Amino acid sequence: MVRFVLPPTQQQLEAARRVIADHLVPTPTVQLSLRGRQTYVKMEGLQPTGAFKVRGALAAVDASKRNDPTGAVITSSAGNHGLGIAYASHALGVRATVVVPKNASEAKVKKLKKFDIELIQFGSSYDDAQEHALELAEARSINYISPFNDTNVMAGQSTVFDEMLLQAPELEHIVVSVGGGGLISGVLLSREAHQRGDIFVTGVQPVESSAMYFALRGVPMSEIVHRPTIADGLAGGGDEGAATNELIAKHQVPLVLVEEIEIRRAVRECVENHGIVLEGSASASYAAITLNLMEDATSRIGFIACGRNIATDLLATILNEPLS
Repeated sequence: MVRFVLPPTQQQLEAARRVIADHLVPTPTVQLSLRGRQTYVKMEGLQPTGAFKVRGALAAVDASKRNDPTGAVITSSAGNHGLGIAYASHALGVRATVVVPKNASEAKVKKLKKFDIELIQFGSSYDDAQEHALELAEARSINYISPFNDTNVMAGQSTVFDEMLLQAPELEHIVVSVGGGGLISGVLLSREAHQRGDIFVTGVQPVESSAMYFALRGVPMSEIVHRPTIADGLAGGGDEGAATNELIAKHQVPLVLVEEIEIRRAVRECVENHGIVLEGSASASYAAITLNLMEDATSRIGFIACGRNIATDLLATILNEPLS
């Protein structure tokens, strides 16, 4: 099903900035040496839900409440967006339903169960969860909030880069992990709003689940094959004709693919070398910088460490496995 969504207006971007400023503290941008390459890192794992997606959730739930003060919301999620909606619904006093696949990250499901929401585990993939959530939204006549293909979600995600530009104005190249494209769309909207077209943007996807990469090359979403990846926040399909797809195509953003072993190696390196826990989705950008983009030695490069919600048993396995 094609869901037509428009990019946010200036008014929607401003509304997102207001609600996020009211409920969240800006996360820092730090400098780390990635295999000798000085890199700016936006620490979104320090958000109260452990991931950047709380920004888009707050913006979307706030907009939904302004349109219908008594209304409820429903979403589908691989985990982090669901946590954002759960947090936003509690903060703003809105009833929420979150649908996640039955094989969603144990760490994320455990956190979701701490919130006063209706949590539904359905299907074996994000696509299954999304289809079920859309059916429930229609049956119950309540507002569905997509993790990425939503005007206000994109507006909320733009605040990540708003902050990073203030914290590291000398930045010349930003690397962004891509699933459905909500975060990178926010980066592109922020870059445009701040007239920083001089900053180069690169997107990253895991080889095992790279829907956006193939969709932008004309492959129908229904024909794209998805395999398991520890970058679960980037896994699964997207929406055919999504606004995020169009923004990425319009700005001609290159997408690079990283192998699973390199994502695992990045998780491990970040703990051992920097004392920072990154989930697989964030580690994909780390891997891209250390592998694909090291030859770009002249630009001041950075990435968004988009989340920290990795299951403890998976983290322990990665820290102890041989990664030759």
